[in-house]
Amino acid sequence: MRALATSLALLMASPAFAASGPFFSLGNTNFIVTLGFILFILVLFYFKVPGMIGKMLDQRAEGIKNELDEARALRDEAQAILASYERKQKEVQEQADRIVEAARKDAEAAAAQAKEDLAKSVARRLAAAEDQITSAQSAAERDVRDAAVSIAINAARDVIAKQLTAAEANKLIDAAISDVETKLH
Repeated sequence: MRALATSLALLMASPAFAASGPFFSLGNTNFIVTLGFILFILVLFYFKVPGMIGKMLDQRAEGIKNELDEARALRDEAQAILASYERKQKEVQEQADRIVEAARKDAEAAAAQAKEDLAKSVARRLAAAEDQITSAQSAAERDVRDAAVSIAINAARDVIAKQLTAAEANKLIDAAISDVETKLH
């Protein structure tokens, strides 16, 4: 592995050959930079930095996977809750429809009862009015009859008084007294 990294680093440092003078000298800055880079890569491998980076990436991938699983579980739970709420909303809507239908039927029954009660009330009032009319008619007929009798009596009295003499009046009084005696005993 180290040999591969070294050869890779050397291939990458190929522009260093463009520097002046011998490449493998400490006076050549390109050689020093190449050595520093190789040393840096070796230190990274010595302290197992690529493994730590891989481990950190694996941990990050595991954390992302866990978050995705948790998000998926939350989504499933949210869908279950949504389905539950939709089911409850449907049940509530059905219950509201039943309540409205029952209220409509009750209102129709109350209206029918009110019509029936109104018809009965009107019939009672008509009967009472007819009774009052009949009573008033009877009273009027009685009043007219009484007035006619009173007028007839007054007229008869006036006629009899003009045509009747005192002797005839006494005879009539005696006849009425005897009539009363026979009817009373």
